[in-house]
Amino acid sequence: MHLMYFTEQPMSAYASEEGLRFGATALTFSNKHFDPVAGSRLYNEYIEQYVHAEDMGFDGIMLNEHHNAPFCMQAKANVFASVLAGVTKRVKLVMLGNPLPLAENPIRLAEELAMIDMISKGRLVSGFVRGGGQEQLATGVNPAYNRERFEEAHDLIVKTWTQPGPFRWEGTHYQHRVVNPWAVPLQKPYPRVWIPGVVSRETIIWSAQQRYPYIALNTSIEATKKIWETYDKAAAEAGYTAGPENRGYLQRVHVAETEEKAIENARQFMWMQGEFTGLAHPVWSSPSGYFSPTQRRAFVEFASGRAVSPRGRPSFEQQLEDMQIIAGTPKTVIPKLKRILEETRPSIMAIWANDGAVSHQDSMTCIRLLAQEVLPALRDFGDTLGLKSPFEADAPVSIAYSKDLKKVAAE
Repeated sequence: MHLMYFTEQPMSAYASEEGLRFGATALTFSNKHFDPVAGSRLYNEYIEQYVHAEDMGFDGIMLNEHHNAPFCMQAKANVFASVLAGVTKRVKLVMLGNPLPLAENPIRLAEELAMIDMISKGRLVSGFVRGGGQEQLATGVNPAYNRERFEEAHDLIVKTWTQPGPFRWEGTHYQHRVVNPWAVPLQKPYPRVWIPGVVSRETIIWSAQQRYPYIALNTSIEATKKIWETYDKAAAEAGYTAGPENRGYLQRVHVAETEEKAIENARQFMWMQGEFTGLAHPVWSSPSGYFSPTQRRAFVEFASGRAVSPRGRPSFEQQLEDMQIIAGTPKTVIPKLKRILEETRPSIMAIWANDGAVSHQDSMTCIRLLAQEVLPALRDFGDTLGLKSPFEADAPVSIAYSKDLKKVAAE
């Protein structure tokens, strides 16, 4: 298995009551509430935590980015990946990921990632995302072209990494008279690409068609099984049989030396769900054209008070019961994690361990306990289930480099 550490890097040092009073903390919540002094402290604490995760034995560090909101301080994941490329030696740097539709110049992004790959000596995993709905508005990108820009930017980046220049690119959204960057990745044919998401059917199918692992972001066990059904069907139609190496899962897990301390800190996972920070305005998070009309209608009806949130608002206690949040001592969390592995069979697992206002000391303790006691148990159990990571299984980087494709009978 590939086991990696993750935190959203929240800006916990701000007056949360202001966000609750305003009613939303994404896009238009004023940055006058940001404290650069506290921000500097937090950024450096996060670096210490990532280095500690490597020292303790995690296989990878998962990085992401969000914009215009306090729940995530990582405005550019490539910046943190660049820092970690120099201060770590072994862990994979897993970008989940760069929001491609927000990139006005995918070639520049390809160069940045190539530099990270070379500095880290080939430890980059380059995940790509569509970006949140409000982030389209924050960067002035038309949400209606989100998926088109995502797929075209991906194709341009892969061609930039794999075909010697100079060549010309005349696409629908990107035009470049000369594509010939000097920096290209160390890994050949190119760094592995993993695609994170929730339950977007289109993204699941696209990932399977590319033969990229799909990382389910804290979805329920039943929803995760449906994701794999969709992925496996699309994989079969593309000519290969999907396996654990194509499956990833993000799970919120906080461990401490006592049950009481773990539960207390695990409540901070509610940050992302607005209990402490307010929520993104539902219409901004689903701007016209970003989702299907049916999905957007559900958000608009919620915003106008005519319906409940389409994403649901389960209580903290309910999420503990459903194992969407797992908290406790190593002894009590291991059986629950084994059940998730047995039910969903991912070979890639990201452990979202700390969030909100969990102290630096408690975060470091959580990382230590996870690495020393929980990860060995998961590795052993994963071996019994045959959960080999893409690196262990030597899976092809993409479908273009597959040697086991079967001819699909025409209907």
